Amino acid sequence: MQFADIPGLPETKENLINAVKHNHLAHALLFHGPEGSANLTMALALCTYLYCEKPGDTDSCGTCSSCQRMSRLVVPDLNFAFPTITKAKEDDKDDDEKVDVLTSWRKFAIEQPYGNVHDYIYFNTFEKKQLNISKGAARKIIQALSLMSFEGGYKIMMIWAPEFLHPSAANALLKILEEPQPKTLFILVTSQADQLLTTILSRTQKVTIRGFSDEEVKSHLINRGLADESSADQIAMLADGNLREAYRLVDQVEDLQVKKIREWFLSCYKADFKNIFALADDFHKSDKEAQKSLVLTGLNVLREILLKNAGLDQLLRTHDEDRAFVNNISGKVLKEEHVGKLYEEFNMAHYHLERNGNAKFIFTDLSMNVAKLMAKIS
Repeated sequence: MQFADIPGLPETKENLINAVKHNHLAHALLFHGPEGSANLTMALALCTYLYCEKPGDTDSCGTCSSCQRMSRLVVPDLNFAFPTITKAKEDDKDDDEKVDVLTSWRKFAIEQPYGNVHDYIYFNTFEKKQLNISKGAARKIIQALSLMSFEGGYKIMMIWAPEFLHPSAANALLKILEEPQPKTLFILVTSQADQLLTTILSRTQKVTIRGFSDEEVKSHLINRGLADESSADQIAMLADGNLREAYRLVDQVEDLQVKKIREWFLSCYKADFKNIFALADDFHKSDKEAQKSLVLTGLNVLREILLKNAGLDQLLRTHDEDRAFVNNISGKVLKEEHVGKLYEEFNMAHYHLERNGNAKFIFTDLSMNVAKLMAKIS
């Protein structure tokens, strides 16, 4: 992974490269960004730059042996820690399984660099199993970092999803986090920094990774040949800075999520309960990610309505039919105070979906609340 592989974010790339050039790189870094951001890819690009034999002013060379090995994540001085299945008894001798889990994580990081913990769970078929980074894993981290560097450069320990650190494991790492060996670098990568112990946070320098802009997502999709300009426009709007979601939507552009929202809102406005129940059945049959995506699309449409009501047309991201829908429903049907109430309902529905609530009940309840609100307005 090179900086050039990451769309946009020029300010973050420049700051990291300058820190390396001026020897200002902290010994413990926390790469924190929202879901679908470049927190992992930016961390891996930094590692590639540090190990590169011929680094340039703005990026690693991409051709030396170190860069080639980094593309496969097999540099001997780069170590990884990540959540694994909790066992009743720690087994330090299970080396074959340890290697298999590491190989699987490398494959996941290469194939789905913008994936989240749920993607990782499904990738490894860990469903319904408890994951954590155990005290035994922390002990292995300390052992790995006590060894001399294989190639004389940085010895890096990257901890992905450190929010899964067991409290005893987190406490075991405090001393080495604060006083590591020379040329040792800790990199923690998370989207849930608020779940980390304050003692961990206080020992790291935070590298905040913002979400991608619509233009960055759109350009990336077009340049990679993943979508034409029209489709990329729609995907960028729906993804809302989340490149993971953008990739997921690439193959589903034909679904026209905003069109579904239009149909749904119209059924709620007309109190067409027969169609609402039919939509609830369809919603229940779709996978969890598609369910969450539809609710998030609804939130994006509500955002557009809020902007239209506020007269901020220049900030609108919808086009053509979708823009006409926003124009028709804003002000005439949904005013600012109504949109605020719907925001609460949609956020609550997303919360319950995240916690594996019954999708049909959640959608039906949300539809009833939308219908009741629209009935009061009309």
